[in-house]
Amino acid sequence: MTRLPTTLALLTCLWASGARADDWPKSFSCEFKVGTAASQVDGSFTRAPAAPLAFEVRAIDLEGQSAQMITKPGAAPATLRIVRALNANHFIEVLNEGFLGLTTVYDKVAATGEFPAVHSRHVGVLGQAVVAQYLGSCKSS
Repeated sequence: MTRLPTTLALLTCLWASGARADDWPKSFSCEFKVGTAASQVDGSFTRAPAAPLAFEVRAIDLEGQSAQMITKPGAAPATLRIVRALNANHFIEVLNEGFLGLTTVYDKVAATGEFPAVHSRHVGVLGQAVVAQYLGSCKSS
């Protein structure tokens, strides 16, 4: 039982060390040069390299847990929900028919000034699963 106060103090320090809402940029420009896509055909997945991907995340409101994604100039912004984590924020997009897009942006790397990021898509086309995962980074814009 004597470990409980120590554990709580450690968890509090870890939580406090994460980025506060006012420490994060209000917008990002994200680029993903490496990715893998997979599609299901007759119950089996076939994988292939995914084409590079880029988009912007704007109007980031960590306290309000919302943001917008712009995939190409002139396109209407998609609404994103935010789930905050230690040293990262997850941006969730609910696509048509309930499919999901998820982008996790991690704390800035001091040496590069970039924020490591992962983007995943979970969709379906004509009853078949189509998924993709991309690795890249975001820059404050």
